[in-house]
Amino acid sequence: MTQAPQNGTSTTPRAVGGGYLFGVPVGDLGWFSSLIMGTALGFAAFFAATFCGIIGILIYNSATHQAVDFTLSYRRIGLPVGLMVLVLALAYLGTLWVRRQLRRA
Repeated sequence: MTQAPQNGTSTTPRAVGGGYLFGVPVGDLGWFSSLIMGTALGFAAFFAATFCGIIGILIYNSATHQAVDFTLSYRRIGLPVGLMVLVLALAYLGTLWVRRQLRRA
């Protein structure tokens, strides 16, 4: 059994708050790192939403015996979700970067 440190500090990384998101220090990212992270989140959201859209259309087609085109999962589900997450992630990470730059000046 392990014991907690006596000085009151925790060895567990912070989950949310204070510039940390699931242990990743997003408050310390530079502008290029913020750009890469925001773009990666947008792509991940696009692929996840497209996958869920394909599964949803597959279930709908199986249940109703209608032929709904699978390209709707890209155009109507994946693209809007991916773009929305991309814009929100870039706005959030950009705001953190600008606030950090203004604090240094």
